[in-house]
This record gives sequence, structure tokens and C-alpha cells, in this order.
Amino acid sequence: MPTSVKQIKFENKTNQKSYFELIRIEELLSRSLDHDICQNHIVNFYIIFFVLEGKGKHTIDLVDYNYAKGDVLLIRKDQIHKFSRSTKVKGYLLAFTEEFIQSHLSNLEALKTLKIFNEFLGNPKVELREVKSELSSFTELVSQLDRETMFQDEYSEGIARSLLHVIITKLFRIKAREGKLSQKTKYLEEFIAFQSMVEQDCFKSKKVADYASRMAVSTKTLNKIVQSIVNKSAKLFIDEITITQIKRLLFVTNLSIKEIAFEAGFEDPANFSNYFKKFVGESPELFRQAHQ
Repeated sequence: MPTSVKQIKFENKTNQKSYFELIRIEELLSRSLDHDICQNHIVNFYIIFFVLEGKGKHTIDLVDYNYAKGDVLLIRKDQIHKFSRSTKVKGYLLAFTEEFIQSHLSNLEALKTLKIFNEFLGNPKVELREVKSELSSFTELVSQLDRETMFQDEYSEGIARSLLHVIITKLFRIKAREGKLSQKTKYLEEFIAFQSMVEQDCFKSKKVADYASRMAVSTKTLNKIVQSIVNKSAKLFIDEITITQIKRLLFVTNLSIKEIAFEAGFEDPANFSNYFKKFVGESPELFRQAHQ
């Protein structure tokens, strides 16, 4: 598929076996890379973007988020994002892969991690500056992780993993306590499984019954699951994910509207355009033009 947006894979050049990496933002912005991080790109890993000094703007899935000292931005794998270029911004970028979640966290902790990075369950921006003690504590944790990654001895990898786990858990607690994260836990595991299926296969099927069958539940139960977590029907949730995936195709590929319609599971481009316009309020053509 011809793409116009760079797709970035995780790579820790200092430790090829590691599932995570800590980078200073000022270092990242000055690096000579094969892509411009201030242009839209897609990552196949998770990012915690922590600002110690300065202010700027970061774009995630075409939405701009202003940040300042003490802010944290959470970026989920497969999202489109870009940095703003600023020589005054200092802080850290913590990157880790799906393998880190699967290999080093319990099922409950993995679920919490997926929850705080899920844009459907909470805002990707956390403002630590609002509570001075939280900012100080979080800064010290990240500084410890920074120091630990420099040791590179037989103990450093395990200690660094534990610190990253603590950082993720602390973010979960802060978001939950400030009411910036859905408090609903019943059906959460089922909801995330459903979301993963839809993100993978929404171009193949947009029918609630198909996903209910795969999950071995009734359509009524699936609707109850989705309603309990995000307060919307399963069908509307499928449509919202489908629209997000279509937007990404419009933005990251050079495919024609007709080709995207076919890719998204529509035989008739007119039906595709009507579907898109119903949710976005403008045609696919106008949306693409506005974001070029």
C-alpha cells in the first residue's frame, strides 16, 4: 500500500534485546534521523512524553494538544503523531513495546496499562503540574530510570523494567484519582478484546453480530459490555473506529478515494462517501485536502 507517512518501528540501538528505551526530548529533537519527527509519523510502540521545561504543541491522530512543564502525553501504538520543533523544550520520552506489556506485566497490570493509553477511556494528557508533590515524585522516578539506563550492568535491565512499571502504575493512579479515567472495571477486559477485534477487522465487517459470535456472546450482551464502558452502542463504537481507520488511510496513503472505499469494505464509492460524511460532516475529498 503506497504511504505518504513514515511508519516507525521500535529500535533501542544501545540494547537490541530491550523492550523499552528512555530518551531525552532535547536529544531526540537534535538527532539526525531518517525521518522528520516534526512531520506526521506512525509508531508501532507506546510513548510516555514527559515535559520538564518549556511548552509547545503535540499532535496525536490529527488532534493538537498544548503542553507545558509538568505535562505528560500518552501515545498509543499505531497512532499518527508529530512533535513541534522547539529548542526550549526539555524532558523525557519513554518508549516501550507490546512485548514489554505481555512479558513483564501481570494480566491486571497489562489491562491497566492498555486502559491509560486508550483514548476512548480517558484523555491522553495528564497535568502533573497541578499537584506539586506528584510532579516532584514523578520527576524523581523518571530521573532514577534515566540514571539506571546508564549503568548497563547485569542488574540495570531488571531495575529499569521495575521503574517503568512503577511509572505506568503511578500515571494510572493519578488519572483515576483526578477522574480523568473511566472508573468502570466490570466488562473492561471484554471491552478491550472487542475493541482490538474491531480495530483489526472493521474493514471486513461492521456488524455487531459478527463480533458477538467471535466473542461467544449475544448481541445484547455485547451492547451491554460496550454501553457499560463507553456509554454508547456497539454499532456506534464500530463506526467510530472505522471512521478513525478511514481517516488514517486518507491521511497516510496515496490511495484514491475509490481505492480507500474498496479497502474499507465498500463496493460503491458513493455509499462510502455518504457513510464518511454522516460521521465527519464533510466528504473524504474535503477531509484529505484540509489535512494535507
